[in-house]
Amino acid sequence: MPASAVQKVTESTAFRILAAISFCHLLNDMMQSVIPAVYPILKTSYHLDFGQIGMITLIMQLTASLMQPLVGLYTDKHPTPYSLATGMGFTLVGMLLLSHAPTYKEVLGAVAMVGIGSAVFHPESSRVARMASGGQHGLAQSLFQVGGNIGTSLGPLLAAFIVLRLGQPSIAWFSIAALLAMVILAKVGAWYKEHRATRGKAKPRSTDGSHPSTKRIAITIAVLICLMFSKFVYMASLGSYFTFFLISKFHLSVQSAQIHLFVFLGAVAAGTIAGGPIGDRLGRKVVIWCSILGILPFTLMLPYANLFWTGPLTVIIGMLLASAFPAIVVYAQELVPGKVGTVSGLFFGLAFGLGGLGAALLGQLADATSIEHVYRVCALLPAIGLLTAFLPNLGSKRSAA
Repeated sequence: MPASAVQKVTESTAFRILAAISFCHLLNDMMQSVIPAVYPILKTSYHLDFGQIGMITLIMQLTASLMQPLVGLYTDKHPTPYSLATGMGFTLVGMLLLSHAPTYKEVLGAVAMVGIGSAVFHPESSRVARMASGGQHGLAQSLFQVGGNIGTSLGPLLAAFIVLRLGQPSIAWFSIAALLAMVILAKVGAWYKEHRATRGKAKPRSTDGSHPSTKRIAITIAVLICLMFSKFVYMASLGSYFTFFLISKFHLSVQSAQIHLFVFLGAVAAGTIAGGPIGDRLGRKVVIWCSILGILPFTLMLPYANLFWTGPLTVIIGMLLASAFPAIVVYAQELVPGKVGTVSGLFFGLAFGLGGLGAALLGQLADATSIEHVYRVCALLPAIGLLTAFLPNLGSKRSAA
């Protein structure tokens, strides 16, 4: 075949793989987001307080966060293309168990299974996205992540119109999504295996001549972790408790509050799709500056806004804050070349772990004070974005070119 024809076939295959992995991310995160969306049902059925609600999120996300770096470290050395489908099998089992859990302990066990599924899925799927990127790593990471964001936004909507009407046993219907994802991921695994066999193991190379030292890398990773803390603890305040905030402050129904949560999560999806391509053009550091520190004025206004302005404020916050994660992940992958699985596992794991830890702590704070006070405290978190000044300008020459 002519070189141009080969390039077209390769690009077509890559975008099909990106679409497939993004769609599976949608299904995976849709099932995960059903869990916090049905917290009102679980709270009533099992007579839970806010601390116990936060513990559900903590168990699910800590399970994922502790395992993801280990999965990534292992697959960097021993790639396992079909682990994607296997991981989704854990999620399937978790959803089935959650739909018929007789006690609170069984609920915790079920969400732990879902957490294990995510721990296996995210590092390898992020690797596949980078393999299929054609060099546009930010765009590929955004396309991959936006699937998860769309799924996260769909979960509360489906929960509002299915689970809240039909009850907890209807959660079992979502296991069909896990089965569909397993079929698709088995085909993605076949592409992954063939891709590795065709291209071989390429050695990582530095992207420019001024790569940071080991000490600077350690400091940079620490700064990125602080920025992740700011982002995901604030996201936990909205993802786990926004419906309770709306019900408490504005006396909305559960379904109306879920629709507001859906709108916020839709804004998160829009921000995610923008963050990667903008980072490809302007640099990851610019995106991180604007997305974390840039939301500070809006988070400060949110606790005091009326219902009319609460919607626009959360949309702006969601869009800006979400644009940070693709930029952070690709920035970290460029910081440590050749460790895509480890880096992806670490940062996706941190996303789950920090979100879970934040949800648990904020639940305790809500029990001790009020749900409105939680949002007044969290409004200050984006100020941590000032630490972005300590990040080195990775890839600035490449971005300018």
